[in-house]
Amino acid sequence: MQKYKDLIVWKKAHNFTLKIYETVGIFPKAETYNLVSQLKRASSSIAVNIAEGTGRLSQKDFAHFLQMSLGSCHEVEYLLLLSKDLKFIDTMTYPELEKEINEIKAMLISLIKKVRL
Repeated sequence: MQKYKDLIVWKKAHNFTLKIYETVGIFPKAETYNLVSQLKRASSSIAVNIAEGTGRLSQKDFAHFLQMSLGSCHEVEYLLLLSKDLKFIDTMTYPELEKEINEIKAMLISLIKKVRL
C-alpha cells in the first residue's frame, strides 16, 4: 500500500482543486448550487478517489478508483468549457485550467496502465 500524498498526480490534483475553489469564487451567486457546486465536487473527487484507491489492498481496486478519478477529470473538463462559454471564466484562466486538467488526465492514464500490469 502506498501513501497518496507521495503521488505526483495526487499533488497535482489537490493543487488543481484549490485553483478551482479560487476560480469559482467569482461566479454569479445564482450558480452557487449548480455549476459552482458541480465543479467543486468533481474537482475534489479526482484527488479523493486517488487517496481512497491507495488504501485498497489490491491493484485491481486501486485501478478502479484511478478510473473513477479519470471520469471526474472528464466531468471537470466539460464543466470548465461550459463555464468559459457562459463567460464565467475569462479567456486567460480557461487555457491554464484546461492544460492542467489534461496533464492530470495523462498522468492518471499512465498510472492506470502501470497499475494494471
